[in-house]
Amino acid sequence: MDETPLIEFRNITKRFGDKTVLDKVNLKIYENQITTIIGKSGTGKSVLLKHIIGLLKPDEGAILFRGKPVAAMKKNEWENYRNGVAYLFQNNALLDSMTVFDNVAFPLRQTTNLGEIEIDKRVAKKVEEMELAEAVDKYPSELSGGMQKRVALARALVTDPKIVLFDEPTTGQDPIRKNMILSMIVHYKRKFGFTAILISHDIPDVFFISDRLVILWEGAVGFEGTYDEAVRLKLPMIDEFLRSLEGFQDELTGLLSREAFKGQYAAMLWGSGGISTASAALFSVEFELLHETLGPQAAVEVLRALGEYANRRFKPMGGFSARHRRDQILTIFPHTSPDKARRLVADFARELNQEALARIQTIAQAKMGAEATPEIHVLAGITEVSSTDEIEQIIEKAQAKQQIVAAHEGDSGGSA
Repeated sequence: MDETPLIEFRNITKRFGDKTVLDKVNLKIYENQITTIIGKSGTGKSVLLKHIIGLLKPDEGAILFRGKPVAAMKKNEWENYRNGVAYLFQNNALLDSMTVFDNVAFPLRQTTNLGEIEIDKRVAKKVEEMELAEAVDKYPSELSGGMQKRVALARALVTDPKIVLFDEPTTGQDPIRKNMILSMIVHYKRKFGFTAILISHDIPDVFFISDRLVILWEGAVGFEGTYDEAVRLKLPMIDEFLRSLEGFQDELTGLLSREAFKGQYAAMLWGSGGISTASAALFSVEFELLHETLGPQAAVEVLRALGEYANRRFKPMGGFSARHRRDQILTIFPHTSPDKARRLVADFARELNQEALARIQTIAQAKMGAEATPEIHVLAGITEVSSTDEIEQIIEKAQAKQQIVAAHEGDSGGSA
């Protein structure tokens, strides 16, 4: 990547007493991307994040913004930079003496010259987007941990910042809320064009939204790049980290993690006798359209239902599935011809349409009114699997054959 990084760390070292937390850290963060910082506890992830916003200063090294050292900025330059950065603290940092409304309004009142009418309008919109309307007059102590997290997220986004730092944004959330928050981060990034920098332990969920990963290892950056690059490099440190993920399931869908899926696929190919025939189906949902029209809960519910039904339908017959994109699920059918796989998918689509998508309609009506009849489409593409196929090749082949297999369109819905 040749362009100037939005933010760059050059040999950043930070010590607390005799303990060196960051040791000559070098990393680059690019504009309009989602960069996720992962690593074991105590590796300096939060310390790194606090350097970006100026809550901490390095003992050695330089931090650059658009190629210019932050330390060399004039006062007005620093204030312009700082006002464009929002921080979602791990502990939320809500003000106990203020209502939800006033907590969300706080940064607008502190950092802008907007009048109260405009502030009220912006806060009301953000509260509605975050599904916090029923809590608007409550105080933080009256809210659950999950709802407090959403209030903090609403406050971080209400100023439409250029850079948003998320310190464990989904901690304490159930799988639906966790994926709703990650979905909202992606959605708002696209809508408002900010750069997102996350610290997260929520693996594998966070992999589905990240453009780049930074793996901190013993106070230094062990890797930065895409998830696929991390897997391909096979460096000992990365292998150790990724091996620790093999037992993880995708909490939202109940499906295999991508690492476990790869292991099962390799076992299928190289097990006793190998495979004579196998097929795959790639399922997709129109995630961004669902998010835009129905909100994050309905979008995530569609994906969860798709995973649950795939597990229930295909696992007993030897099929195995994993989410390979935020909005895609890949299922492998060992010892199954494409024709048989098509019949299995057709049966699956009927069940999905009759039960799961109707459930989403109920969620939509609760949000949009009893007359709401939104279109919800699930696509599938079926392809034969060769013993030489890499998983990405299977996805590419199946994606080229995708068509709508289940649709809910109010009273006129049906399945193909």
